[in-house]
Amino acid sequence: MNRKGMRGTYSVEFAIVGLLVFTLLFGVLEMGRLYFTMNALDEAVRRGARLAAVCNISDPVVLQRAIFNASGDTGASQLIGNLKTSNLTLTYLDANGAQVTSPKTTGYPAIRYVQLSLQGFTFNLFIPGFGASITLPVFRATLPRESLGRNPTGEITTC
Repeated sequence: MNRKGMRGTYSVEFAIVGLLVFTLLFGVLEMGRLYFTMNALDEAVRRGARLAAVCNISDPVVLQRAIFNASGDTGASQLIGNLKTSNLTLTYLDANGAQVTSPKTTGYPAIRYVQLSLQGFTFNLFIPGFGASITLPVFRATLPRESLGRNPTGEITTC
């Protein structure tokens, strides 16, 4: 074969190999983003359950701080763009693990555990030409209650 017959061969080879390499590269980046998001969501749930165990019953600041926001910030999470406090469910449980239906009226003695869960969160892929979304599994953290916002003198403290 002569050089004139081989013209353009490198371009075709690069197009084929480049497509595979860039697809693999974007796949690795998306898996890294997915892994980061799942760890951040797990940490948000754990963090929120910890705050709920020591803060006043049904304090709205707990959910705001759980999604990595300041206590006065009511928007979406600053760390994960489409995570809002409406994605979180805070539940107070009794000694048998049953839900305490009215934690504010039943009060401190009935509550033994605090559970925070996050479900239905969708992760959007950024791979060009493959804009799919993945619904992540339920994230849940259950911790024993601690002070629930009460100090040793019986006064209610804020978080």
